[in-house]
Amino acid sequence: MAGSTFRTNPVSLHDLLRSCNDGKLQLPDFQRSWVWDEDRIKSLIASISRAFPVGALMTLETGGSVNFKPRTIEGAPEAASKILPAELLLDGQQRMTSLYQVTLRGQVVKTITPKKQPVERWFFIDIRKSLDASSDREDAILSVPADKIIRSDFNRNIDSDYSTTEREFENLVFPLSRVFDGMAWQMEFVTWANANGRMQELWPVVQQFYNDVLANFTGYQVPVIALDKTTTKEAVCTVFEKVNTGGKPLDAFELVTAIYAADGYELRKDWYGDGRDNKGRHGRFVNAQKLADAEKGILANVANTDFLHVVSLFYTRDLRRAAEALCKEGKDLPQVTGKREALLNLPLTAYEQYQDLAEQGFLKAAKFLFTQRVYRLFDLPYQTQIIPLAAILADIGDAWELEANRDKLQKWYWCGVLGELYGSAVETRISRDFLEVPAWLAGGKAPATVSEASFRPERLKTMRMRLSAAYKGVNALLMKEKAKDFRSGQEFDHTVFFGESVDIHHIFPKKWCEDRGIKSDIYDSIINKTPLSYRTNRIIGGVAPSIYLSKLETGSADASAIDPAKLDGFLTSHLIEPTLLRADDFAAFMDARQKALLNLIEHAMGKQSPAAIASTGDYSEELDEDEEEAEFTVAAQ
Repeated sequence: MAGSTFRTNPVSLHDLLRSCNDGKLQLPDFQRSWVWDEDRIKSLIASISRAFPVGALMTLETGGSVNFKPRTIEGAPEAASKILPAELLLDGQQRMTSLYQVTLRGQVVKTITPKKQPVERWFFIDIRKSLDASSDREDAILSVPADKIIRSDFNRNIDSDYSTTEREFENLVFPLSRVFDGMAWQMEFVTWANANGRMQELWPVVQQFYNDVLANFTGYQVPVIALDKTTTKEAVCTVFEKVNTGGKPLDAFELVTAIYAADGYELRKDWYGDGRDNKGRHGRFVNAQKLADAEKGILANVANTDFLHVVSLFYTRDLRRAAEALCKEGKDLPQVTGKREALLNLPLTAYEQYQDLAEQGFLKAAKFLFTQRVYRLFDLPYQTQIIPLAAILADIGDAWELEANRDKLQKWYWCGVLGELYGSAVETRISRDFLEVPAWLAGGKAPATVSEASFRPERLKTMRMRLSAAYKGVNALLMKEKAKDFRSGQEFDHTVFFGESVDIHHIFPKKWCEDRGIKSDIYDSIINKTPLSYRTNRIIGGVAPSIYLSKLETGSADASAIDPAKLDGFLTSHLIEPTLLRADDFAAFMDARQKALLNLIEHAMGKQSPAAIASTGDYSEELDEDEEEAEFTVAAQ
């Protein structure tokens, strides 16, 4: 077929196994180790013995653009590792290693039981059982201990002994370690049978075994899909993921790791460390801005591909700038991107050039998030937005500390969060923000994330769960705007946040709302929630606001008495109108706080909402009628 980069052809099983032994066929270094247990090995052998198909293999011709570090199949001779392989085995490692270990290596097989216990096994075929049409072929495949003696009754009784060639003949079992040396085994058998007067009895059985069973091994042809050297890295990655569903998942990081390994660079060690004191970049990210023993740092979920993404943004931007300096008008310019194809084509020199810059960007991103009162992974609005944030901060360096730049960065961040723009299909947005935000800080036009972001007032009513980025964002904004705990009057800096177990809680308690028939769709809205400490929430309990406010004012064993005017100030810091809360006026409270939260959001985003707030009668009506959940859209201008 025109344009095809692969061919499919049958290859002798014996030839494939010899290629493994000689080092001509090796594995790419990203492949996991051989892990099959003895039962799976027996099943595979049984299928081959009956000439049943066991699936195709896939190989990749070496010498092309995909330059993986190779490693020999498990158990191959040391000399094989000195050979430059002609092909790499992309799919079929477990099958080929199992067959190589059993049939060609000539040594005991170190495998595991189905219960994952390590064992050493030799594999035989019971000749008579293999010729019995009524017998399950797998029952004819024997796995025996390293000494080739099968025992029972806690090793006190010997059931079968195959420890010498003569005893193999006596028991009429064939060693699979000699499956490609069957003719020599037969000649030895003839000598033994004639000497023991059993030739006439047993030779017909052995001949039938050779023709009906053993010949299936020597004549077995394996379908091989061979990818040639012109196959791209992206194609190799995609193909591997499609065909190797039962094996190790292969992402861009694994593939890049294998490519860099060919040049002697250990990317995995760079990311994960060496297993001792050096924890690598990942360990440094897990511990970045970590302020509580039970918590991971805010960067703990940054993936290795996220890190490569930032490096790729810098590298591809350099390529674009170079092209801009040279290209003629109208010529297509390289994309600035961190998509998988770009990661797979990221040269080691680029990684080495930008790795430290990218790490500093992520560490600065963690500090930035703390300034926005995003302290925990649990409360992070968007994991994906950390990528452009890190890239931007790495790019602008110390300039992020200037007040004017910091204000713009905050506006961009909150437009992404509250505009809910980083939820899906974000690769293009990441690249655009990486280019547009620094230009904006330097006096250019606002980035698309800022100009396109929109927040509709009705959205506040439908924000009920932490899955919503905007829900988490409003909670963080309240803390950032110096909301104070009802009980202690403390602002929610990181010390108070972790020390007082701060979380988001209902203002009008759930029980109070349900006792009055208010539906959860209404009272679970972010409008009726705010950050509070664990002890404050216990005082609130399930009673009316007027009651728990009175308890706070009079004091208790958990809290000192609070002056009513001071308590009103605490409430106001949460954008709560004290008179409405003290009057237990749920409908008016919801109306007023919706407007106040909208003002907070508009201030954070630096723009007004596209529609006016609904009238003040909405919530009282909704207590008796089903709420029609407002649709929320992000308007792209």
